[in-house]
Amino acid sequence: MSIDKTSATAQDEPVVENPEAAAAAVTAVDPRLLIREHGLAGYIGEFRRKMKAGELGSIPVVIGLIVICVVFQSLNSAFLSAENLSNITITMVGTGMISVGIVFVLLLGEIDLSVGSVSGAASAIAAVLAVNQGWPEWAAVLFAIAAGAAIGAAHGFFFAVLGAPAFAVTLAGLLFWLGFMLQTLGENGTINLDSDGLIGKLTTYYFTDIAAAYGLAAVVVGVFFLTSFLSNRRREAVGIPSRPLSDTVLRTVLLAVISFAAAFMYNQYKGLPLATVIFLVFLVATDFLLRRTAYGRKVFALGGSVEASRRAGINVTAVRISVFAVSGGFAAMGGLFLASKIASANQSAGTGDLLMNAIAAAVIGGTSLFGGRGRTWNALLGVMVIVSIQYGLQLESIAEPVKYMITAGVLLTTVVIDSVTRRTQKTAGRA
Repeated sequence: MSIDKTSATAQDEPVVENPEAAAAAVTAVDPRLLIREHGLAGYIGEFRRKMKAGELGSIPVVIGLIVICVVFQSLNSAFLSAENLSNITITMVGTGMISVGIVFVLLLGEIDLSVGSVSGAASAIAAVLAVNQGWPEWAAVLFAIAAGAAIGAAHGFFFAVLGAPAFAVTLAGLLFWLGFMLQTLGENGTINLDSDGLIGKLTTYYFTDIAAAYGLAAVVVGVFFLTSFLSNRRREAVGIPSRPLSDTVLRTVLLAVISFAAAFMYNQYKGLPLATVIFLVFLVATDFLLRRTAYGRKVFALGGSVEASRRAGINVTAVRISVFAVSGGFAAMGGLFLASKIASANQSAGTGDLLMNAIAAAVIGGTSLFGGRGRTWNALLGVMVIVSIQYGLQLESIAEPVKYMITAGVLLTTVVIDSVTRRTQKTAGRA
């Protein structure tokens, strides 16, 4: 009996009714991945797509910064002076550090109301250890930061393990650590710090050599170009769309203009501030942590869907606790910079509008209140907006109540934009 070879072959190999469609399905690539290969035209098309889909990113806050600079400079020519801009960048570091920690918490779709009190408690701890107990300042600083991280981890434990709402837990923390700070400072309520010590120099030390500012700018530009170029080469090697060289060069030139302009500005006053350098280092490090590591992807995953993250094998409890620990640690660092600014730890530390400004900076900068979207660079942009408004109004001798109302208006506008953006994304099927 003969065997039908045709039938056997048909059973072994799948029948393709439409070979052209099958080939297209195999080779089809998301058009968004090809943007980098299309150069400027690709980015213009992508910009239009994002605008239609409500993906505004940091565009509103950048436009807002430009408007703020134009308005206040027109009112007072001293606003864009080297001295004023340098002071702005130093003043914003304390609140900015706290805001970086808030970004981590907001990425989960949660909130940490204790950061203001934790920052004050950390500054009190450092002051007591360094001044009253005679510890070396570096040891007191490290202990205060570790204490802040431990406090945040404790808040995370109540939230992640015991299931208490983060809002309630951190609200209780706000009150508890405020009382702890007052108790730690004692009857006098103020501990003066050595202005020439480690904490004091955090906001008063400048790299006066002009080579420092220009050298840092050159390093930033060089590292950016090198990492971008090598990343593109790796993508090309494995057949993944990458940026054309012209695009990388254009981005590098834009960064160079901004970096060297900032360096020139600093050198017109006292030089490159140490506080600004430290802040930038932490921004780069945390941005790398969130965007380039498995831990960062887990944080974003939890912000998108807790249940999906749990099913994917992510240790939800551990990530949640770690995020609140990060928030506490950065709150402590922010408190030390704020203490350095006034060369003391006192009863007003961590109070007033600090909590509002730290949260507002993260949100104004572009971090979503609903979780899953944001970058630590948002803290930089947001705190620049807030502090610029404060300094501009101060130059015009505007009353304090008006400052609060204007800042509140900016925050409300940002939240409304965020809500409208999410609604637009849902309509476009990209939520």
